[in-house]
Amino acid sequence: MTRVVLSIGSNLGDRLARLQSVVDGLGDALIAVSPVYETAPWGRVEQAPFLNAVLIADDPALDGQGWLRRAQEFEAAAGRIRGERWGPRTLDVDLIACRTADEEVLSRENNLTLPHPLAHLRAFVLVPWLAIDPDATLTVAGGPRRVAELLAELDPADRQAVQLSRHTLNHSSWPDRESKS
Repeated sequence: MTRVVLSIGSNLGDRLARLQSVVDGLGDALIAVSPVYETAPWGRVEQAPFLNAVLIADDPALDGQGWLRRAQEFEAAAGRIRGERWGPRTLDVDLIACRTADEEVLSRENNLTLPHPLAHLRAFVLVPWLAIDPDATLTVAGGPRRVAELLAELDPADRQAVQLSRHTLNHSSWPDRESKS
């Protein structure tokens, strides 16, 4: 079993449809979908607000590199062009953390760092993650930490910039529900 936490975001075009494309693409591997939040852009580039969500998925056939390939496939299908760092995106799919049945996957490869090295600084990752996994932990310098503690350490303005939206993401394989959030 390889479980992954994915942060998804979009601020170009039909933002909700782009997030929904990841939910649809994960199919039965999807375990949990956070509510959708609207957030101010992160970084130094002026741009439109993002829609963000966090997904938890599980696929025994995928390791960290496999999840990275899936994330890049979703981005490519949405027309993602890697341009300006922290610039506008049709779709951004980040691997935040990955676990096997026994342990957290740690990676320092050229193309993949796990856990995500900036996740603990991003309220737009931590807020939706906590909404679907209140006991979540993330390994940072010094070892594993509760995500709730990491979020509490962020600037209040960063936390307040993550606003619950009226949008929802739907997973067709969840019976009798329009969305799981």
